Amino acid sequence: MEMRVAVVCTPEVAPGFQLAGVRVDRADESAAGDVVARLASDPKVGIVLIEDRLRRALPDPLVRRIDKSAWPALVPFPSPTWEGAGAAEDYVLEILRQAVGYRVRSR
Repeated sequence: MEMRVAVVCTPEVAPGFQLAGVRVDRADESAAGDVVARLASDPKVGIVLIEDRLRRALPDPLVRRIDKSAWPALVPFPSPTWEGAGAAEDYVLEILRQAVGYRVRSR
């Protein structure tokens, strides 16, 4: 039997998984339980990768039911943090300064 991987994540994270060719179901905290329940009832889904903050929002009975069954494996992955954007922006601005010859400001 061939099984597949499914991903449950927020819309901001989805494009990265889609580029890798993985099936993605977008959800927020309120919809994650329904999405995971649907995937858990699909016999072709072997692994559900789920964004950590969505995993924490799942109802306990659903998590217990999935934990007791062999399939699917529910695997959380870290939710992204966007605090590092300032350093990345500074880096890009410095590259532009060197290329153009004067300091460029971001909006």
